[in-house]
Amino acid sequence: MRIALLVIVLAALAASAIAPHDRAIWFAEVFPVLVVLPLLVLTAHRFPLTAVTYVMIALFALILILGGTYTYARVPLGFALQDWFDLARNPYDRIGHFFQGATPAIVARELLLRTSPLRAGKWLFVVVTLSCLGISAAYEIIEWQAAVWWADGSVAFLGTQGDVWDAQWDMFLALCGAVTAQVLLSGLHDRQLARLTPA
Repeated sequence: MRIALLVIVLAALAASAIAPHDRAIWFAEVFPVLVVLPLLVLTAHRFPLTAVTYVMIALFALILILGGTYTYARVPLGFALQDWFDLARNPYDRIGHFFQGATPAIVARELLLRTSPLRAGKWLFVVVTLSCLGISAAYEIIEWQAAVWWADGSVAFLGTQGDVWDAQWDMFLALCGAVTAQVLLSGLHDRQLARLTPA
């Protein structure tokens, strides 16, 4: 399965690179994918992850790639959602930030359960949730610096669409994603972890 996911993500990445809306924005948005994919390939044999973790990473990578291709405020799926739910703005970046909490939550949960003394329970839940909030806050700092350095070009990268509370919404949705992923996927994740050979 992990090979199939890798092929899907690589195909999407290659297709997105052909004619993105803005090449610099595309690179900035897909940069995490360009960093994480080689790392996952290099560690796949020595430290394989669970199927649910690979699926979450692939899904988040596809969200980033699509957002990079069009820029988040122009993603067609977001316009469809905007019409269906009569929203004031294209919500695609909100989906991205939800998964910016959900995906790191499962990754952090797996890494902590496999490499630290923490066990499944309330402290793991708290540590993972706070870690995801920290990741989200760090990303908002990067976006702030992009706005300072990139000036007018930062509008497409930030995708704020005039929302003065965009950073707060982004962090709130990452929190929602982190909590939701742990509540819904912990049981499945634990069963898959139990089948892994200890690292």
